[in-house]
Amino acid sequence: MTLTMRSTLGEVYAHPVGHDALDKVLLQVGRSPRWLTNPVVSRLRLSTLATLARRVAPPSFFEALLRLLNSEPSRYEDHGPGPRAWWKEAVFYQVYPRSFQDSDGDGVGDLRGVIQRLDHLRDLGVDALWLSPIYDSPNDDNGYDIRDYRAIMAEFGDMADFDELLAQVHARGMRLIMDLVVNHTSDEHPWFQAALADPTSPYRDYYVFRDGVDGGPPNNWTSFFSGSAWRRVPDGQYALHLFSGKQMDLNWENPDLRADIAQMVRWWLAKGVDGFRLDVINYISKQPGLPPGDPTIGALMGFTGVENYVYGPRLHEFLRELRAAAFEPFDAFSVGETPGVGLEQATLLTAAYRRELDMVFSFDHLETPGHTRFDDYRYDLNYLKAYLMRWTRDYPSSCWMSLFYDNHDNPRMISKVNPDPAHREALAKLLATIQLTSRGTPFLFQGQEIGMVNQRFTDISQVRDVESLNLYDSLLADGQTPQAAFATVLAGTRDHARTPMQWTPDEHGGFCGVEGAVPWIEGDGDHRFCNVRDQAADDDSVLAFHRRLIALRRATPALVYGDVRFVEARRRGYLGYVRALDGEAYLVECNLTDRPQPTPRRHARLEPVVGSHGTPLAWLRPYESVVYRVLR
Repeated sequence: MTLTMRSTLGEVYAHPVGHDALDKVLLQVGRSPRWLTNPVVSRLRLSTLATLARRVAPPSFFEALLRLLNSEPSRYEDHGPGPRAWWKEAVFYQVYPRSFQDSDGDGVGDLRGVIQRLDHLRDLGVDALWLSPIYDSPNDDNGYDIRDYRAIMAEFGDMADFDELLAQVHARGMRLIMDLVVNHTSDEHPWFQAALADPTSPYRDYYVFRDGVDGGPPNNWTSFFSGSAWRRVPDGQYALHLFSGKQMDLNWENPDLRADIAQMVRWWLAKGVDGFRLDVINYISKQPGLPPGDPTIGALMGFTGVENYVYGPRLHEFLRELRAAAFEPFDAFSVGETPGVGLEQATLLTAAYRRELDMVFSFDHLETPGHTRFDDYRYDLNYLKAYLMRWTRDYPSSCWMSLFYDNHDNPRMISKVNPDPAHREALAKLLATIQLTSRGTPFLFQGQEIGMVNQRFTDISQVRDVESLNLYDSLLADGQTPQAAFATVLAGTRDHARTPMQWTPDEHGGFCGVEGAVPWIEGDGDHRFCNVRDQAADDDSVLAFHRRLIALRRATPALVYGDVRFVEARRRGYLGYVRALDGEAYLVECNLTDRPQPTPRRHARLEPVVGSHGTPLAWLRPYESVVYRVLR
């Protein structure tokens, strides 16, 4: 059904794209979906809403909304549960190579450093490594600007080092997935250089070039890294870059480009790589004609033009084609980074019968309603509970959820929830319990297994992240003081997750392999109190807790494939659920607050299996979590 201005809000909300788009708006303004689904509001026609909201939402807002809605004709078809798979049972671990282990003393982590630490990952119980980009790159965005897809960044080593890493990973019974960054390349990639050198080159159409309008860029789209999303090139045209000015967007409308990308993916898979994480993969399809972004949507979402590429009209077609051409011949795994995509769109991207992606990373749980990453606020774990309950209930059985908090693009979750050091260990264990016993596949990020937290940066000179530096300059240009601009950056900089892995209490946390070497980005000394060596010798440590939980998950099919039944779901501050399969059941109880609270009345005999605070009591202590076996 084509949606028009005569359609009701209820009809829009019933559409998969409309459902997620309106949920995103409600999240941004801090409203519950019930505000939209009540009988009065749901019957409003878009034309009536346009009249009522004409002061804040011009006609272009509704034109953009309808264009986005009508680009997706698909609906989910229930084909039943998807098959069991290794990646559903696995625990993944993201390695940010630049900050993991420096083996040669140049201050930069490298592939041989990863090899040196593989036994730590094996002992932790990890099943698969996800490597952030290691391809040749000028490093404008720490490797997410690729210059050569078939070469290794010199700072990380060479292809022989990679081949040895892959062999060592497989020898330990683990798998390895890489980052696939194909929404854009570096402006130093040979394709882009050829496009600049000759406007008639076939590579010109590998990118998005357009003429300017009225002496300025082709449209009003803005970059995620501040400023216009357009860069003027020497011949007078403009080239699109949704991220850094050195990360040029590829034109996926070009079949030759798509064929080259598929060939490159097959090349890596033929080497033995087990799959890929696909960076901002939902951005690869742009609306035809690249229409201007609606200013109202831009002000609401923080980026003008986003509605024209967040879920483009050919996205599903491109993903199916890439899967058939490259992934399926090797039975390879795929997980897509899909910012802005909600549950309904994720369903269409990951339902097994549609043969597009195996999983996606949805980010809606990382900020509470009305907040963004650069807001300084305390995260309410009740929101995480609501998010998990909704996805567990509504994500179809043919789909599989990813479970994560930390990654290379976000501050540490422990610090967002409660930065008080007194709660650090309990919070780390609580988050681990939820992540490793919920329905879905856990993705740990380096340092999470020892409870690493945000860094105490004191000056902008300590920051290395291009996004943060651009934001700082933009805030200064808008009239903010250096102190206020830095405070905003400090709340959300990606560098919180990028300081060196804390291996030992020694200098720089044992990150550098040569005495006197200095890391590319320095930590704040937290390694003296929080490190792998000390925690490995402590049976009550965060590291030991992760090891026990991962081992329990691996040995317990009910914690992977079991049904989920939530207990006292409406009780704030408490998260409880039962995982059950083939007569085996486990109860998980979590205190989501920094205050003690009583446990619910129980109607079954329970045996504690893993607990964050030792022997369970009648009261749950602050941030306490316990996994019980339900006895017959």
